[in-house]
Formats: sequence, structure tokens, C-alpha cells
Amino acid sequence: MEKLPKIVFPVVIAAIVLLIILSKSAITIGSGEAGVLYKTFGGGVVTDELPLSEGFHVVAPWNKVFVYEARQQELTERMKVLSSNGLDIQLEATAWYKPELDNLGKLHQEKGSNYLDRVLKPAIRSATRSVVGRYTPEQIYSSKRDAIQQEIFDETKKIVDDQYIDLLEVLVRDVTLPTAIKDAIERKLGQEQQSLEYEFRLITAQKEAEKVIIEAQGKADANRILSASLTDKILQDKGIEATVKLSESPNSKVIVIGSGDSGMPIILGNQ
Repeated sequence: MEKLPKIVFPVVIAAIVLLIILSKSAITIGSGEAGVLYKTFGGGVVTDELPLSEGFHVVAPWNKVFVYEARQQELTERMKVLSSNGLDIQLEATAWYKPELDNLGKLHQEKGSNYLDRVLKPAIRSATRSVVGRYTPEQIYSSKRDAIQQEIFDETKKIVDDQYIDLLEVLVRDVTLPTAIKDAIERKLGQEQQSLEYEFRLITAQKEAEKVIIEAQGKADANRILSASLTDKILQDKGIEATVKLSESPNSKVIVIGSGDSGMPIILGNQ
């Protein structure tokens, strides 16, 4: 019985050491995350294997795991840029992105966990300044906004494509011009709208007038053709046909033959 404490003590020590090792070796990757394994005695960052996926993992206690957000993320940048004529423009752009999982080890090795500040932010700022510098404030404020948004995305993507970042979309969310420039543009756009409305009314009125002229011309041509076709002979034949039909009617009447104009019969009814 006296030797029992001497046996228990090493067992307790071994259990504590084992728990410490297990706590150092076990790691849980959360939902929407991925882990990059760093082997202290095995060549450093693992770049030729897929990153650790979600769930529980056991690694050697002397190794490390760096956890990255693998889901789509959002970066919003508010920048002051110059238009083609040198005016200051405040522009807010939002980028949707995520790291390339197949190259997560290379991203960690070459860029680090702060790749957002090292790569993506400078890229979107550079692309935005380059694109906006091609346009006037009026184009940026109105007609060319969608084109500018697409060009910023295209140029940013060219920069980050070989930086292990998957750029999904760039959205231009807000454009702020100097107040005087904005007011001048809005007045000009209003005047252009009024001019378009007036032009539309003129075109509509002109088309209506042309329609009336065409209809009148058609009626005149029809009457002219009809008049030219109604000869005395045709009128006499029509009159005879009408006389025959009326003579067959049971109503009482008197028909005077050859008493009308051009020898046409006159029909006298009992009314």
C-alpha cells in the first residue's frame, strides 16, 4: 500500500503530458474556413497539398496551422480620383473576393494572411484611378457608369489573377462630384430631356399630319377613279336593273319609262 502513491504519480504525470500533447495537436477548422499546414521540421509551408478542410484534425504538436476565411468576402474602398479633365471625384467601390483554395498554401507563403492590404487594396485603387482618368465627370455620373464598373473589374482582375486571389465582382456603389459640377450636369441632363420630349412631340405631330394627308389623298383618288368609271351607259344599265327589281315589289307604284335624265325611268310610289 505504501508503494501505491509512487506508481500513481508517474501515471498522472504521463496522463498530463499526453493531454498537453493532444491539446497542442488537435485543431478544429470552422465552417467556411480552410487551414494551411506549416511543418516545422518538414520544409515549412505545405504548398503541394490541398489545405485542411472543415472539421477536426490532429497534427504534430511541433507543427502549426494557419486558418483562412474561404468564403466570399467583401472589401469596400472609398477613394479620391481624378477625371479626364483633372477634377476630384469621390468614388466608393466594393469588391467581392475569396482566396484560391487550391493555392492557399502559396498565398500564405508569398503574401501572408494580410494579403488584402498587400495585394487587393492596392490593385483596386490602381485600377480605379486608371479607369476613371479616361472619363469626364458627366460620363462618370450618368451614361458610362456601368462601363466604368466593368473596366475597373477587368483591370483589377488582371492584377490579382496570378496572386492566388479569386476576384468575383466589383461594384461602383457611389460617385460624388463637386457640388457645382453636379448641379451643372443635372441642369444639362434636364435640358436634354426636355429637348427630347419636344422633338418627340414634333415627330408625332408630323406623323399624324402625314397620316391625314395620305387618307385624304386616298379618298380623292378613289372618288376620281369611281367618277371616271361611271359612264352614261353604266348608269342606264344600273337604272334598268333597279327598275326591274322595284317592279317586282308588291308595293303599288307607277313607272314612267324614259322620263328621267338621260332617258332613265321615273318611279312614282303610292307614298
